[in-house]
Amino acid sequence: MGFYSDADFQPDVSLGYLSKRIHQLAQAGLEPMFAREGLSYVQWHALISIFFGRGLTSAALARDLAYDKGATTRLIDSLEKRGWVVRAREHDDRRLIALKLTDDGQRLAHRCRDMVIAAWNDWLGDWPDADIDAAVALLQRLRATLERKTA
Repeated sequence: MGFYSDADFQPDVSLGYLSKRIHQLAQAGLEPMFAREGLSYVQWHALISIFFGRGLTSAALARDLAYDKGATTRLIDSLEKRGWVVRAREHDDRRLIALKLTDDGQRLAHRCRDMVIAAWNDWLGDWPDADIDAAVALLQRLRATLERKTA
């Protein structure tokens, strides 16, 4: 028998709803910080995806952001226009166009990363480290399960 049933399924116990709501609240808290830096939440996600090596091509970035290819191209265009990202052909395979942060993009990603760290440390300030570790481990486990079952 599964965990959920029609008798007790409601938003406050739904992992899907809770994860979505947590994301929405975090986004609302972070957007003003990013706005002061002149970028949007979506632009931040793209920069940090490239920064951590998860979105080093347009296709990889689209997958990481769960964006369609057209929207990703427009997003990259905006980042390139702002001087934060460059497109460069790969030397080994000239068909591939890699995304790289410029020096300004690197500095911006570092500044914003530090703001995100400070925000999460503030939000979780009264949580014991063991609870944070447990929450992260459970979310990583859930992500792995969903990746495996939806592949």
